[in-house]
Amino acid sequence: MTRKLTQGNEAVFRGALAAGAGYYAGYPISPSTEILNIASGHAAEHPEFRFLQAEDEIASANAIIGASLAGAKAFTATSGPGFSLMQEAVGYAQKVGVPCVFVNVMRVGPATGMPTMPGQGDIMQVKWGSTGDYTPLAFYPNGVEEAFRITVEAFNAAEESRSPVVVLSDTFVAHLNEVVDLDAIADAVEVVPRAIPALGEFTDSPRFFAGVLMYEHGPNAGEPATADADEYLRQFYAAKHRHLEVAKRHARYEHGWNVDAQVLIVCYGIVSRVAAPLRDEFALFRPIRIHPVLDEELREICSGYREVVVVEANDGQYADLVELAIHREVKRVPLLGGRISLEAVREGIDRVLSGGPSEPPIPPEPTDAAPRSPLGVG
Repeated sequence: MTRKLTQGNEAVFRGALAAGAGYYAGYPISPSTEILNIASGHAAEHPEFRFLQAEDEIASANAIIGASLAGAKAFTATSGPGFSLMQEAVGYAQKVGVPCVFVNVMRVGPATGMPTMPGQGDIMQVKWGSTGDYTPLAFYPNGVEEAFRITVEAFNAAEESRSPVVVLSDTFVAHLNEVVDLDAIADAVEVVPRAIPALGEFTDSPRFFAGVLMYEHGPNAGEPATADADEYLRQFYAAKHRHLEVAKRHARYEHGWNVDAQVLIVCYGIVSRVAAPLRDEFALFRPIRIHPVLDEELREICSGYREVVVVEANDGQYADLVELAIHREVKRVPLLGGRISLEAVREGIDRVLSGGPSEPPIPPEPTDAAPRSPLGVG
């Protein structure tokens, strides 16, 4: 057993290895770049592990799809701007049933956002980022050991659902250092093997692929079905039901702190760590499986509390989903601009529970500041 100081991003990579990953493609972007760096170093020492630093995030996403179709367990890591570029590939992988893992270490957005400013603004992007209808699976750990375990679980869920699965993280979780024994955990985790054949393998059930809707069974197997609504319905609902069944097996959450309190705090990722000193005053619901939303669990647990307060580093993205799930209004505490601190959490909870607005007090413009440049910086 070897306990060592380990970073969150390193735990994600090691979790991928423990799950059997053999291929990584990525493009450097803060705050996920350590995963790429570690993958590069690992590939240099282990030639059986394939590594590609692609020209951009679009190429990275499509590369892991190709690697998965060829039989490898594959993954990539990025942040919000890169994840935006990957969305067509995410939808493509959903459509053709490609198991792979996307790691999104979030930062403040929109667009290129703020590279060093932590945020949780990609919650809804995971659900609605690509076109069409699909049922995404996504997980969000809040510490180093959990990052390892959840990455393994994400790979397992990808294999079981035959779809891309997202591991969400944030600047703080990614760069958090904790003393853990990942070797011992790796020896104990369950790993789901690849069950579907690679393209080109001659088996009793060959895998057909052309990038469009195709007949999977019967006399027309392997032929395009782009004008057959019945075949679309069969494949769409088969995938949806498969994803929902897999989601049930991975319904991860934490309900704790002072469960007898009258107020339930809903938070996730690093916010749940920052808010932990309030454990004597409030109950906690921490979703680990972010998508699909834990509807049944939320309804049952929230029914026992007078108030539900959702604290998150965005403008209420998960709060919207909680309200839809439990059919009642919740209080909202948005932590914006990278200000994720116990002071901000405490002030926000007190404000909304006393009847105040969800928006925090906006500081006035400084009056003695130096003139700004024409570009508005400096």
